[in-house]
Amino acid sequence: MRRDVFQAIADPIRREIIELLSEEALTVNAVADKFDVSRPAISKHLKILEECGMIAVNKNGRERFCMIQPKELIPAFMWLEQYKKLWENKLDSFENYLMKLQSKNIDKQENE
Repeated sequence: MRRDVFQAIADPIRREIIELLSEEALTVNAVADKFDVSRPAISKHLKILEECGMIAVNKNGRERFCMIQPKELIPAFMWLEQYKKLWENKLDSFENYLMKLQSKNIDKQENE
């Protein structure tokens, strides 16, 4: 079963794993040591990330190294980017509204 990038980033532990691997390649054990979760659970998360193409797992001797495959994040980034402007406009509008309220309150206090 081929999973997609959105399944990969849906889980907070997988997002943390992606963040860890974005800094450096780590062995499966090194990844597991960073979490208070069982090693089989981490292995399952790594398998999902690998199925999504988000990481590559390469064997070097007895160790298995996990490396990020950042190009696979592009679909999620592109999808989120389209909503960035929408949220920026909404937040700007909300900020303007709050500034008007604050200004009215200051004017009201000055007139009392």
